[in-house]
Amino acid sequence: MQKQELQLQQQIEALIFASQEPLALPAIRQLISENLTQSELQAIVEQLNREYEESGRSFQIAFIAGGYRFFVRQEFGDILKKLLAPTIRRKLSHSLLEVLAVIAYNQPVTRGEIQKIRGASPDYALDRLLLRALIEVRGRADAPGKPLQYGTTTEFLDLFNLPTLKELPELREIKEILQEHEEEQSLTRLNGTESASSGNEQAGDDTGL
Repeated sequence: MQKQELQLQQQIEALIFASQEPLALPAIRQLISENLTQSELQAIVEQLNREYEESGRSFQIAFIAGGYRFFVRQEFGDILKKLLAPTIRRKLSHSLLEVLAVIAYNQPVTRGEIQKIRGASPDYALDRLLLRALIEVRGRADAPGKPLQYGTTTEFLDLFNLPTLKELPELREIKEILQEHEEEQSLTRLNGTESASSGNEQAGDDTGL
């Protein structure tokens, strides 16, 4: 590989590695000041991935949410779930996950349609999801009152590591995430109750009751 080609490869690798969001071709072109085509960029990414695989690295570059970013290889998914799942759940409460799932699988969808599916008002969840840029307004429905319609964003794809909406997991998997979240909350409440009971018993012992 010529020095100029190697330098270009290293620049692209460094940019994708340092970026906190998927890096698309226009951004890469602007940053490296090169008139790079999509096929040329893809060839460089494929060459980098071959080198990573040959050297036994645990990561690769993938195209997701309209750009490129680094990902840990699929075979390390189980161990990463243990690390990342609590973080995702801290970011998204049960109600937010539920509304987000309804939007993802029914978009574009109105507030009234979400409420009909959930059986509860989605107002708070919609506000929070809009604030976090996980959903966006897609327009207005052709219905009385012209209600707003909502859909997911590229940030949603990025959070759940999805190249496109076609790669959405089965609805059953979403339900499993919600089920795990409920079980964790129940366990936390139970542990808190037991701790409080233990503390009360200890206080009774200390006072001679």
